[in-house]
Amino acid sequence: VGLDDLELANFQATGRGVRSLQYYKEGEKVLTIPCGILWTVEHAYADPLLGPALRSVQPPLSVEDTLATYILFVRSRKSGYNGLRSHVTALPTSYSSSIFFTQDELEVCAGTSLHTITKQLKRQIEEDYAGLVARIFGQYQDFFPLDKFTIEDYKWALSTVWSRGMDFVLLDKSSIRLMAPFADMLNHSSEVKQCHVYDASSGNVSVLAGKDYKAGDQVFINYGPIPNNRLLRLYGFVLPSNPNDSYDLVLSTHPTAPYWEQKQKLWMSAGLDSTCTISLTLTDPLPKNVLRYLRIQRLDESDLSVIQVDATDGIINESNEVEVLQFLVDSFCGLLENFGTQMEMLEEQLAASVYPPGGNAWAAAHVSLGEQRVLRLARKRAEDLLEAAESGRGRRGDLSPLARCAKCHKVSGPFMLCGRCKAVVYCTRTCQVAHYKEHKVVCRVIGTASKNGSEMK
Repeated sequence: VGLDDLELANFQATGRGVRSLQYYKEGEKVLTIPCGILWTVEHAYADPLLGPALRSVQPPLSVEDTLATYILFVRSRKSGYNGLRSHVTALPTSYSSSIFFTQDELEVCAGTSLHTITKQLKRQIEEDYAGLVARIFGQYQDFFPLDKFTIEDYKWALSTVWSRGMDFVLLDKSSIRLMAPFADMLNHSSEVKQCHVYDASSGNVSVLAGKDYKAGDQVFINYGPIPNNRLLRLYGFVLPSNPNDSYDLVLSTHPTAPYWEQKQKLWMSAGLDSTCTISLTLTDPLPKNVLRYLRIQRLDESDLSVIQVDATDGIINESNEVEVLQFLVDSFCGLLENFGTQMEMLEEQLAASVYPPGGNAWAAAHVSLGEQRVLRLARKRAEDLLEAAESGRGRRGDLSPLARCAKCHKVSGPFMLCGRCKAVVYCTRTCQVAHYKEHKVVCRVIGTASKNGSEMK
């Protein structure tokens, strides 16, 4: 419903997308995809040919593998499935997500979480494909001819699910992943409100106008606040200077470590676990949970005998805090040293178009830039907290970093506060100008986030 007022078109900035043929007011319904033509696990199992094969597999296939198998099955059929086959025909024949990068292209972002995850994904995909061949493709070769169900076909189908799938949380807290024909042609923009909804009673998916559109405008959808490392892995594109860039910090303690059981109880009470992943972001580069986890990890026997979980939300004692902060400074330095190309060099290479704009290496460079910016902010925050702790200026609770010039690190005032982000200070105008090139991207992101936060209050 609504297709008469929309059309597929090519746009210079985004490539193929959806163009509006009329005016839409923000919040107005633009498009509705009926339940009957959605790609869902339920529909795959209800298919008279595919369903029995899927039900024979125990344990059941994952949601991603079920949808990928469904897509490949429909694509392989010579007749029937007219609506679904038309959708498959309209899908891209190739994708630019990171699993398709060459080794040289992937090495541009060496040191990033994307680099690590992509290598792990490639291995996992090979294992999963071998499992599918053994469990279902090889068992029903009349339905799954192996020349049409190769590992490359499987990778293409997975990327289709990753880049075009929609996830919804239902009222009973369960979730559903689906693909909605035509709605999946809408490109992402962070400048529109999230505007796709699932009606659990009818099973339909609707797209609302995320902003006002006039005839001729491209209609967008908002995937949410996603960092470049995830955008490139799942969707195959990046946003330069993405305000949602992040670094996923993995904290882990082996069960054989001293007092592990006692510490595990404290982690669980604090909403953590012995192994947890915490996102460092441009607006919160050193979340409290990172400090809380490490404070518990470094408790000794005497501390454990008297500590309460609430106490780990602040400084436990000076020696524990200094140990935690020194570990963080050393760790962030090590992580930054592992990047294949440092931030300043990447910026120069991008400015000189060493990597063709829009290409895979160019996208990988932007992922590396984003993660390095976050880690440098995290290191700076940890260094300031460590300096405050060692100087005796810390206080129980959160430590306040010493006021010092962001350029020359002078610690005696007076200081000038950055008027935009209000997150750094300078001792002179000269230092502020000299630091601008390094600070400008982070300043813009923090300033925008602060503005948005104040508007939401």
